[in-house]
Amino acid sequence: MENIPVVIVCGGQGTRMRGSTATKKELVEIGGRPILWHVMRIFSAHGMTRFVLTLGYGADQIRRYFIEYEAMSRDLTLQVGNPGNGRSSTGYPPLQYHNTAGHPPWQVTLADTGLHTEKASRIAQVARYLEGDRFFVAYGDDVSDVDLGKLIQFHKEHGKLATITAAQVNLQYGVVEADEVGLVSGFVERPRLPYWINGGFMLFERSVLDMMAAGQDVNLETEVLPQLADQNQLMIYRHTGFWQSMNTMKDTLTLEKIWQDNPPWKVWAD
Repeated sequence: MENIPVVIVCGGQGTRMRGSTATKKELVEIGGRPILWHVMRIFSAHGMTRFVLTLGYGADQIRRYFIEYEAMSRDLTLQVGNPGNGRSSTGYPPLQYHNTAGHPPWQVTLADTGLHTEKASRIAQVARYLEGDRFFVAYGDDVSDVDLGKLIQFHKEHGKLATITAAQVNLQYGVVEADEVGLVSGFVERPRLPYWINGGFMLFERSVLDMMAAGQDVNLETEVLPQLADQNQLMIYRHTGFWQSMNTMKDTLTLEKIWQDNPPWKVWAD
């Protein structure tokens, strides 16, 4: 498996969540860990451990989370009250970590890309941190059990510039089935819609960065992806397994319940 760099877009304002919590949406916790952490665990379970986070709104919260990550997630011993710097009188360093973080080492680049910048322009700004011929783009609030190895193989085989993971979602309401005169024959609770949506987990060839950098404020979904489609350079990888976004507090409660039962997106070993 290639260790392809992963850009996680997490600079938006998360307006549908902001009325429910002061916490940056990507840092809202599921099972005691931020949803962003879950996204990163999905990628690192498939061998991808180089992350570039495009920051904007709430950047201070995300920076603080990763700066404090080791101290907040591992056992440690502190030597306090020692005069001067360096080793204490006991011979031990001032700070010792004892256990591991529970996942492969991550390289995390935090890049400020502006408060109101569109996604494609955010990605273009971090091009210097992306080493290699291709890169992933993910949203910081979508989780899935998508097989990234098969996605990469699919991308290589079709030879186009971009692949997006497509998923199907359920209607949020129940459906009444009735004939033309209104006689009800049954009900279907939250049926699966026949349409495919952009579920994130997107894989791009490096040359797509030129499209993303073509203007001052380029939108990924309404400009770059349609341009790729017009050029016959965009494919979808149909994912029929689990996929869920976290846009509202209701989504958070749904994901928390799934986590407590049996989370399909937990593709990593403890």
